[in-house]
Amino acid sequence: MSGQRSGSGRSSCGMTPDDVAVFRQARLLLALECAGEPLDAEHLGVYDFLAAHPLLLARAEDDPDRTALRLAGFDDRAVAYASPAQRFVTAQLRLGDDLAALVGRGLVQVTAAGRVTYQLTAEGAGMAARFTAMYAQLYRTAARIVIRRLRRRSTRRLREGLRQWLVPAPSSVLKDLT
Repeated sequence: MSGQRSGSGRSSCGMTPDDVAVFRQARLLLALECAGEPLDAEHLGVYDFLAAHPLLLARAEDDPDRTALRLAGFDDRAVAYASPAQRFVTAQLRLGDDLAALVGRGLVQVTAAGRVTYQLTAEGAGMAARFTAMYAQLYRTAARIVIRRLRRRSTRRLREGLRQWLVPAPSSVLKDLT
């Protein structure tokens, strides 16, 4: 395809892993694996996004989770932390298609009892367990921290928190450029 992504007109040099559906879907499998319980799409989307950008949640320098995440290799000076609100909106726009693909492949099942929730099937759990790359290990570390911290939040409180977490931190990469 001579450096072009099918249908996008963007060169492959401009692609990020978040532009690749199979990468996003693998992360969703890992998030569901770490949650260990059915999740609605809103909680799953927030957990996934924050697990990919965990220093948005663990901002305080004295936060023990921040230290663990920094030691694991997360760095809030990365360009991905410069525009978290825009990245979150883009991720949410893709979430429905990614979940539908996972359900269609039999990796995730949907339950509609009061609210629609998603959980891994046995095949999905097996696939998630086979993800052993360094990124998968780092993502699991972050997802466990994010889910532990946010699991008991209601949808309303999760949304309120998002308003804070999606504002770039004063120490973001943009500040470092000035």
